[in-house]
Amino acid sequence: MLKPILQVLYGSQTGSAQDTAHRVARQARRKQIQVQVLPLDSYNVANLISETLVVFVCATTGQGDPPDNMKNFWRFIFKKSLPLGSLSQLDCAVLGLGDSSYAKFNFVAKKLYKRLVQLGASMLLPVGLADDQHHLGADAVIYPWLTALWDKFYALYPCFSDVIPLNYLLLGSCGRLPPTYKLLSNLRITEASHFQDVRLIEFDITGTNIAFTAGDVVMMYPQNSPEDVEQFRQLLSLDLEAIFTLQPTHIPCRIPQPCTMLYLVENILDISSVPRRSFFELLSTFATNELEREKLLEFSSPADQEELHSYCNRPRRTILEVLADFPHTTAELRVDYLLDLFPEIQPRSFSIASSLQSHPHRLQILVAVVWYKTKLFKPRRGLCSTWLASLDPIQGETYVPLWVKKGTLKFPKDKDIPVIMVGPGTGVAPFRSALQERIPEGKHINVLFFGCRSESKDFYFRSEWEKAEKMGHLTLYTSFSRDQEKVYVQHRVLENAKLLWDLIASKNGCFYIAGNAKQMPASVCDALSKVFQQEGGLSSEDAIQMLAIMEKSGRLQCETWS
Repeated sequence: MLKPILQVLYGSQTGSAQDTAHRVARQARRKQIQVQVLPLDSYNVANLISETLVVFVCATTGQGDPPDNMKNFWRFIFKKSLPLGSLSQLDCAVLGLGDSSYAKFNFVAKKLYKRLVQLGASMLLPVGLADDQHHLGADAVIYPWLTALWDKFYALYPCFSDVIPLNYLLLGSCGRLPPTYKLLSNLRITEASHFQDVRLIEFDITGTNIAFTAGDVVMMYPQNSPEDVEQFRQLLSLDLEAIFTLQPTHIPCRIPQPCTMLYLVENILDISSVPRRSFFELLSTFATNELEREKLLEFSSPADQEELHSYCNRPRRTILEVLADFPHTTAELRVDYLLDLFPEIQPRSFSIASSLQSHPHRLQILVAVVWYKTKLFKPRRGLCSTWLASLDPIQGETYVPLWVKKGTLKFPKDKDIPVIMVGPGTGVAPFRSALQERIPEGKHINVLFFGCRSESKDFYFRSEWEKAEKMGHLTLYTSFSRDQEKVYVQHRVLENAKLLWDLIASKNGCFYIAGNAKQMPASVCDALSKVFQQEGGLSSEDAIQMLAIMEKSGRLQCETWS
């Protein structure tokens, strides 16, 4: 029987889907399946009509949007002109990576699965819906799903064997390095004694063609800290001054040719991230120490997910710390496999917190520096926020590579349409941009609900809000959860039910939520539902239906992150 060629095609925004796609490919190679791994927009979609086996791995971004590297594919696959039976020769499977704290959980995977069925494809198994919120993480779904996938493959192609080759090649589409922009200021805007360090960071975009509107985001790649780079060098006995050149067909994005080992470790390898299960699976292939190999295989096993979760995910143990825990295996690592073993640093996104009307030639972002304790001695730190906080333009000129992309929030052009914004904490950033844009345009029906812990310690942009309120361009409601009994933005929403019902029901107002995805968005939507019931006399079901209609028409929009 002829062995098939398997295409593993992925849409990935933060790297999770890319990592999972390569895991699928590694497992396929062990079964001696010829396999190719590509981001969806690097695959010639016209070839799909002649494929026999494809596994799609895709994440969901924003409010049910496809990742950037599958948007062209997404537009093509949903063309109405595609014949309904055009993929009848295709056997395929869809694995989605999502987070159930978001309203449109795994929306892209679900919709792609239905569309492939509509086009006549034979689905090897039901769509896999991995959930980051599961107490065992995405692997709680990925592992049984992959097991079922290979069982199906064995049934279709019983000639596969189970050989493990060390043939790890990183495939991907290369892009240009983003341009760099001068850092002008990096100011802490929380009171010095406050536990949270929040920065207002400003870049100079003079003379560039960067343009943005309210709701857009800025993207950037962070760097590993000098401390982590040095620890990695010591663990692997690397010569950071060494220069290497990659084969032209296997150059990941952002790696200059030739490249120094220092650049690779500092800018490319995500050595401070929490490793995924696939890392342990791959690391075990290098182990010669029996005890370490046994433990690594245990962490790679679906039967020991709880052990891995306790060791790695719960305390947020980093790749560097894992390498230190397995010194014999780490000593066996060869530089040839660095790009295969360690994930690439993924770009981070921040809502733009300024407008070109108020700050021509400038771009500002609001950054909360991530720092927290676990059972491990060393505090956990966010890679990008810690790196940004460390940049000091006073010490010398500093340039940061960044680029702008369209965000999910869209604001009305009609100046008579009211805008209601709920932005606790750093969630207020896109609304600052919106107000700086709207007020000069004569759009003065603006309501902002802002929440933080303390009026004196983390009331971001207070003077700006008070000035806009004094001029009659803004109605401001605040909640300070630690200055009195815990009062949050959702409580203020409910307290102002009469105003909100009038703005939404009578004046066609738009409602926006931005901030942490944990409980706040759901709590605010629940409060808004109660507003509709209290002031509009709607039943609970009708209130929920009204929220759904508003969301579908763009009058209710959320931008949240976990």
